[in-house]
Amino acid sequence: MRHHDIPLGGLVFAAMVAVLCGGCGTAVRKGAKGMTLAELREARTKAAHRKRRIIFNNDGNEPVYFLDEAMPEALLACRTTPLLGSQVDSIFYCTWSSGFSFFTHNTKVGQVFDTTANPKHPANKRNGFAKNKTRAFIDKGTDPLKIMVEFCHKHGIESFWSFRMNDTHDAWGSWYGEHLFPDVKKKHPEWLVSPLKKGAKPGTTSVKDYERSKHGGWSAMDFNHKEVRDLAVAFFEEVCENYDVDGIELDFFRHPVYFKNPAWGKNATKAELDKMTSMVRRVRRMTERVGLKRGRPILVGVRLPDSVDHCRAMGLDIERWMQEGLIDIMACSGYFRLNPWETSVALGHKYGVMVYPSLSETRLRDRQAARARSSLPGYRARAANALAAGVDGIYLFNSFNPRSPLWRELGDPKTLAGRDKVYTTGARGVQVINSWMANGEKRFHTRQIVSPERPMALEPGKAQKIGLRVGQQPAKGATVTLQLRVNGLPDPAALTVSLNGKRLATGAKAKTMVEYAVSPTLVTLGTNQIEVLLKPGAKTKASLVDLLLWVRYAKKN
Repeated sequence: MRHHDIPLGGLVFAAMVAVLCGGCGTAVRKGAKGMTLAELREARTKAAHRKRRIIFNNDGNEPVYFLDEAMPEALLACRTTPLLGSQVDSIFYCTWSSGFSFFTHNTKVGQVFDTTANPKHPANKRNGFAKNKTRAFIDKGTDPLKIMVEFCHKHGIESFWSFRMNDTHDAWGSWYGEHLFPDVKKKHPEWLVSPLKKGAKPGTTSVKDYERSKHGGWSAMDFNHKEVRDLAVAFFEEVCENYDVDGIELDFFRHPVYFKNPAWGKNATKAELDKMTSMVRRVRRMTERVGLKRGRPILVGVRLPDSVDHCRAMGLDIERWMQEGLIDIMACSGYFRLNPWETSVALGHKYGVMVYPSLSETRLRDRQAARARSSLPGYRARAANALAAGVDGIYLFNSFNPRSPLWRELGDPKTLAGRDKVYTTGARGVQVINSWMANGEKRFHTRQIVSPERPMALEPGKAQKIGLRVGQQPAKGATVTLQLRVNGLPDPAALTVSLNGKRLATGAKAKTMVEYAVSPTLVTLGTNQIEVLLKPGAKTKASLVDLLLWVRYAKKN
């Protein structure tokens, strides 16, 4: 679709409202329902501060991969209906949004993702898109987003539409890549962060035909182009006009490259920051225009890295957005986490913005480390740490089993209490940071991590200190075990380990780990200091590869 094909009437009206009413001041202009802008904003503030124990981010691929028939009941049974009675108070539903403009809702601004292609490829293990029921739903006069919104409202669940602002699943060379490359990119390769190679023809979907960017996906859209920003705003406007959503989410973490400068190793410029801020302003004004028309506010949420400086280097001036009152909800973290949760809580609450930790699946390649972090006790510990830091609820990303206990436990400290947990220094990796941002780990990462990705060298006679966050003190009856995974250690007796200044008894070898029994009373709420010393005179060099603090209870849970 060409940019001049986009219906911009609503956007022009939004600009008129902004002029007449002022950016953030009070207003007397009334909408179709008799609500003033000031009343709308007051209602929006109230709606923003509702209780959200758990936000479920659903990537929306059920209609593409998993349905045998285009029936609402079948769609909802995949991931939604079993959530009734859980702590899920909000569903953020992404209608595919791969490749920037593909959707599984009935769009005329974007491109309906209705392919049923089934490519012959060794990695194609789902019969490709042969089950895609998107077009069948639309032909019946409905679509997955409409079904989801109606379900949520029927059951008192908040409903957001989540748009992945620059999804680049079309860039990774997988079997589905060419099928996720939308027409807008074929027609306008000049809008991508990676230019075509000399002699390559527009419309190609192969990475070999592009000058591949240093960071992020080569197929990312460059938001320097007004046409790209116009399209993004128009996507949101179309949904807000046609679906009774409670809010919209600008998911800037999927995937976190938005301008050519960061894609090629430089920080975003002030001009780029201003362009993105202007776009977010337009989104906010549009939600106010539509909200006035329907007599009910539309909230604006964002998901992005948990660092103001990292965001600015990307081109996202997040604190400015808060200062201008452009957003209501902030979900932090994703592929990586840069700061303690308290940093995001302090930032958001300073401006009245609700803050949620985006707890994503671990992507550590070491299976043993990943197993602990992917476990139910691992998620419980992560949630407990975030809740203790003052977040407003829990946001789950890439968790899709609706029958998992996660949905009935993670959103409330009371339901987490007395349940098994395993605390680590971090569930996600740090190496991935640099794949999205030049020298990002060194410039923006502030947390101490011990994992197979970042082992800690142990030298004889030199103590190493590690801070481990514990979000809930062990309850009565708990058994606490500290596990260390140390490479190059011939004998556990060569290690001296202390917890909060108390030396622990010599550890016992347990498969690949050295285990230490810990008195539950020794564990404190907050940061626990662990000291590891390879005894002087040891004739070996060793490295601490992983560190786990298990809190278990006699009753299996």
